[in-house]
Amino acid sequence: MDPGGASANPGSRMPDVEMRAVIRQKLVESGEMDRIQAYVNAMLEDSGWRDQLKAHCRDVVQRKGIQNIGVESLSADILPWARDSVPPEVKQEVLRRIQDFLKSSKG
Repeated sequence: MDPGGASANPGSRMPDVEMRAVIRQKLVESGEMDRIQAYVNAMLEDSGWRDQLKAHCRDVVQRKGIQNIGVESLSADILPWARDSVPPEVKQEVLRRIQDFLKSSKG
């Protein structure tokens, strides 16, 4: 997907950024977003991902030094790692749930 908002699908009528906003709004309004978030939280906890994230945070702080790191700097270091380390099966299940939601709400 193009970060500038242009749709990757030339036949699409709405830029990707707008489409994501509409989908997110529908997920929130229906309560599906809360169910997906609860699923993700449970799966990340069960997989040990949260413990790995905490350990990674500690490593970053030790490497840079507590006096040399702020919240923004820590976030910049942690976010890419955190996103990349989410188990693929969790990402796939979230995508499946969103797709199922969109299919069921089309009618």
